[in-house]
Amino acid sequence: MRCVIARYPFDLTKSEVEAMLKGIRPEQPVTGPCAVISRKLYPVKQVGEVITKQDRRDFTAFEVTRALTRLGFTCHETPPAPATPAPTAPEPAADSGPESTSYIGTTLG
Repeated sequence: MRCVIARYPFDLTKSEVEAMLKGIRPEQPVTGPCAVISRKLYPVKQVGEVITKQDRRDFTAFEVTRALTRLGFTCHETPPAPATPAPTAPEPAADSGPESTSYIGTTLG
């Protein structure tokens, strides 16, 4: 698919982009626009730099996001929140047995 990034046309396919990023670690922490490529979360500026071989200042995150979306990748404006485990219910207080203090049926005074 033909994509224009920084005024230059690129003929890219989804599998070519995945192959270009194979072995490249995503920069951490991912804070802005990002894309899921091969089950990894990459900053779109890093992806743009790899696929275009241009300096990151030569293109915008929007241009790369648009191209990646057209190729079928999932893109986010900000990294998705990590999945949190479901809260567990607090355990009921255990009965402490005969040494527990009970005031039921007693007269105070």
